[in-house]
Amino acid sequence: MSFSFTNPRPDREPSFSFTGPADVEEQLQTIADLANEILRLLAEVRRQINN
Repeated sequence: MSFSFTNPRPDREPSFSFTGPADVEEQLQTIADLANEILRLLAEVRRQINN
């Protein structure tokens, strides 16, 4: 199993990747953290659009 994600924004580049039999719980936490960050960014964009 392999997964990677790179933020396309050039001003800041948080990225992560994991491969192989690493701890599944840790992988799920990483994905959950990413999802929360994406939702936070979406809320920020929506606020900017509505203003």
